[in-house]
Amino acid sequence: MFTLLFCCLAAADVYHVKFSVQVRKGDLRDFVVEVHPSWAPLGAARFAELVDANFFSGCRFFRVVENFVAQFGISGKPGGAAWEPIPDDPVVETNAKYTVTFATSGPDSRTTQIFVNLADNSRLDAMSFAPFGKVISGSEVVDAIYSGYGEKPQQARIREEGNAYLKKQFPNLSYVAEVARLDGSPAEEP
Repeated sequence: MFTLLFCCLAAADVYHVKFSVQVRKGDLRDFVVEVHPSWAPLGAARFAELVDANFFSGCRFFRVVENFVAQFGISGKPGGAAWEPIPDDPVVETNAKYTVTFATSGPDSRTTQIFVNLADNSRLDAMSFAPFGKVISGSEVVDAIYSGYGEKPQQARIREEGNAYLKKQFPNLSYVAEVARLDGSPAEEP
């Protein structure tokens, strides 16, 4: 009985977010992320905060490594408001292809950067990268995100100069045009 109740509560917490991505000039396409707060409660709550604040709109996919990750989440506005780091969640789900995970720079350092796994990256599990969701539709859009620059865009310059730097030096980067919850109401903490 307890197991059934827990499963129902966990399923009720699941929510969906649509990303409209400018893959190439004039090519706006969507993918949908299904968020599972039971996988990574703190990560899912932070993601909800970022979505509700419309943080991701305009963010470029600045680090796209084929067969590894597509990473975004640095504000395109120079000197944008800093978000406090959140503690790590235990890794409950593996970093399988198309799962969505926060990037980190060390223990308890997750802020706004997330990535979509472009391959099975289960080796990241041991490094405390805890997926909080997965792409459930539009995986072909994720696969089409521009990867020609690899890891060349410099994160420090993005923070200092914003999208002006990226547009000038890396004009082909794909970016998030719009992000919206599909479930209607704003995200709530689990």
